[in-house]
Amino acid sequence: MSMKADATAELAWHKSTFSNNAGDCVESAATEHGALIRDTKAREHGHLTIDATSWTRLVAALKN
Repeated sequence: MSMKADATAELAWHKSTFSNNAGDCVESAATEHGALIRDTKAREHGHLTIDATSWTRLVAALKN
């Protein structure tokens, strides 16, 4: 699944609660099929697309 940049502007992006004030953080947005992940400081470089199962596993691994 691929999304055009203008389509991602309409998504609800969320910054990690573990992000620091220096801008070293990632953002994620839920999609119908999973999630998108991008670097807050380099939004112009696009995003990673991850399916729902992989997203769930990633979040679980990061919480442990």
